[in-house]
Amino acid sequence: MTRRRRPLLPREVFLSHCSRDRSFVRRLAESLRRHGVPVWYSETHIVGARRWHDEIGRALARCDWFLVVLSPHAVKSTWVRRELLYALNDHRYDDHIVPVVYRPCDPAFLSLTLPSIQAVDFTVSERQGLGWLLRVWGLPYDETLLRE
Repeated sequence: MTRRRRPLLPREVFLSHCSRDRSFVRRLAESLRRHGVPVWYSETHIVGARRWHDEIGRALARCDWFLVVLSPHAVKSTWVRRELLYALNDHRYDDHIVPVVYRPCDPAFLSLTLPSIQAVDFTVSERQGLGWLLRVWGLPYDETLLRE
């Protein structure tokens, strides 16, 4: 009898995204935080008078999970590509990269290997997508955490 490995809870999730998808990313980050998942993303963690590329580099070096929000804008973003390439080349992120499909697009534009990673689809329903994403870490979806 083989025992199923319990998914590892993240210490901190790096949320890679295109700034044009900001409204979705805000909702996603807040929903994850309400479910107990610590999230780093540029809008809430880079403060004035800081060099944003240095802050992004420190976060990538510290976080243990990498979520990339996919959309037609994201697959054309130089910074999303750079962040993804960092994660793909860092062994700490092996099996800890989660593509999140916000809008239909071709993830191969970012990396030829990205389509081989099981994505979480938010295109049908954000609530359903959040439920699937939380399952990555074995967490239950709790709708009461989403109400104001």
